[in-house]
Amino acid sequence: MKFPKQYTLKEIATLIGCNYIGADNFPVLGMNEIHVVEPGDIVFVDHPKYYDKALQSSATVVLINKEVECPEGKALLVSDDPFRDFNKLTQYFRPFKAAVQSISESAVIGEHTIIQPNCVIGHNVVIGKHCVIHPNVCIYDDTIIGDHVTIHAGTVLGASAFYYKKRPEGFDQLLSGGRVVIKNDVHIGALCTIDRGVTGDTIIGEGSKLDNQIQIGHDTVIGKKCLIASQVGIAGCVVIEDEVTIWGQVGSTSAITIGEKAVILAQSGISKSLEGHKTYFGYPAEESRLKLKELALIKKIPEILEQLKNGK
Repeated sequence: MKFPKQYTLKEIATLIGCNYIGADNFPVLGMNEIHVVEPGDIVFVDHPKYYDKALQSSATVVLINKEVECPEGKALLVSDDPFRDFNKLTQYFRPFKAAVQSISESAVIGEHTIIQPNCVIGHNVVIGKHCVIHPNVCIYDDTIIGDHVTIHAGTVLGASAFYYKKRPEGFDQLLSGGRVVIKNDVHIGALCTIDRGVTGDTIIGEGSKLDNQIQIGHDTVIGKKCLIASQVGIAGCVVIEDEVTIWGQVGSTSAITIGEKAVILAQSGISKSLEGHKTYFGYPAEESRLKLKELALIKKIPEILEQLKNGK
C-alpha cells in the first residue's frame, strides 16, 4: 500500500505513538508485507526468528519490537506490539467507510457495462467497459476490474484476509488494506470469494477463467489464461503462473509457486511449489505418472503378502 503522499519517520512514529531510530525527516512512502516490500515501505516483524529477514529486506523502515542495530540506509520504528501498530497504520490510511447506497458515488463504471439488480459496488471501485456483473455480486472498496469481465451471481470480491495473531484473549485479525485487481477478459463463476491483499493486491490475470465456488486467498497472483475448476481453494500469497490448469477440489498451502502450464488433477493437495509444464496428482501432489504408479503398486501389496506367506 502506497501512502497518498510522502511522510516522515517522525510523523509515522507520532501516528502510532512509538520510538524511532533514524532521522526525523527519513522518507516513508508506504507499508507492505515482507514478500512485496519496496524501498520506502514499512514492514513489521514481531518474532526474533524473522528479525534478520525483515532487516535485510527491501523495506527501508522496519517496525520491530526490539532495539537492534539499524542497517545502513534504513530506519526503525520500535514498538512493544508491531502487529497492533501495523493495524493502526492500516486503519489510518485505509479506514472503513460505511456504504450509504448500493453503488457508491465514487465508483467508476465503464461504457456498456451492465450491473444487474442487488449488486453492491463499494467506494473507489473501478469497473471497465463491456462488463456484466450478475445479481447479488458484492464488490468491496478499491477493487479494480478491467474490460470484458463477467462476474456471476453471488460472488464476493475484496473480503478481508484470513490472517490472525493468537493472543491469550483470542485471535487478533491483521486488517486488510490491499485490493483485488481483475484484469481484462476474466470470467468469474457464481459464489466465488476472492480476498483483498493485506497491503498489496490479489490479482487475477488477463484471460483467466474461474468456475463456481472458488476461494482465492489474500495477495495471491494468478497469471494469464489460467483455468480453475469448481471448489478449488487457493491460500494466501500463492503465485500461479500463466496458463495453469487446476481441476476441481484442489487445495493449496500458502506462499508457494505453481509454474507455467502446470496441470493439477482433481482433489490434489499442493504442499510445496511445483514446476511448470508437468501434470500433478494426489496428496501431496506429485507428478501424476509417478503417483499413479505408486497407487498401482499399493494395490499389489495383498498379493505380495500372500506370496510371502506361502513362501514364494
